[in-house]
Amino acid sequence: MNVLNTDQQVPTYTLEQDPVIGGRLFTMARFEGALTHQSELLVPHRKDYYLLVFTRQGNSRHWVDMTPYVTRPHTMYVFVPNQLTVKEEPKPMWATAVAFTKEFLALQENAALSKLPLIQNPRNAHELLLTDADVAFIEDMLEKIHAEYRSPGEWQQRMLTAWLTVLLTYLSRLYTEQFESSEVSTDKILLKEFHGKIGENFRELHQVSEYAGLLHVSAGYLSEVVKAQSGRPAIAHIHERLVLESRRLLFHTRHSSKEIAFELGFSDASYFNRFFKRETNLTPAEYRAATREMYQ
Repeated sequence: MNVLNTDQQVPTYTLEQDPVIGGRLFTMARFEGALTHQSELLVPHRKDYYLLVFTRQGNSRHWVDMTPYVTRPHTMYVFVPNQLTVKEEPKPMWATAVAFTKEFLALQENAALSKLPLIQNPRNAHELLLTDADVAFIEDMLEKIHAEYRSPGEWQQRMLTAWLTVLLTYLSRLYTEQFESSEVSTDKILLKEFHGKIGENFRELHQVSEYAGLLHVSAGYLSEVVKAQSGRPAIAHIHERLVLESRRLLFHTRHSSKEIAFELGFSDASYFNRFFKRETNLTPAEYRAATREMYQ
């Protein structure tokens, strides 16, 4: 598996830059065998858009946030912005991909989609397992979306939004069944909003009070709700996100602890080292050595 050198920054690809399915706000592609122009995907990278890949056949191996996956047939793979991804080698794949940007979700007719569990992805999930009934439904939806995608016209955008809404809502139900409880409450919504704000601001904001300000609640109330809903203090969620990003960079790059500390908003490398050791029981150097040895 490739890693980035110390002088290489983790590239972030926009949808237009995607070497395989490039597009603007929304695009769709079908793969019937070997993929070409994959060299950019063989180094650790991020996407700044959402990508859904429904696989029909293939056994390629890829990594998402330090977790390896071997592509399974009749499975849905979900990529969301900022996950760190790398493919191990180009291999043939038979699949259908749908991709869209944050700007697409910001369009008035699509705004409700951004609230769906699949899009918010609080569990940082990637692989959705499907029953035969799920596969039949998803294949039907993808056929409908593909037909509209290939038929430009006055009603194309509305029809694409309509079918995509059905697909994403269905997948969100599966996501909830697989990864979460289905109970919805005001407190659960606040917890999800808290996770969303952490995802947007964790590099700059490290204190519960700062997130409480963004959510227009008191720090005490936010701490109480988060603890009741998750069983963990609010600060633990912030630290968890910082550790995840630290692990991503330690695993997929050769960046020094000082460089990673600076990227994540720590005042100095020694403070970052103490923080990482406290949270993981390993120093950054020990974590990097242990994981590299494990996955050689």
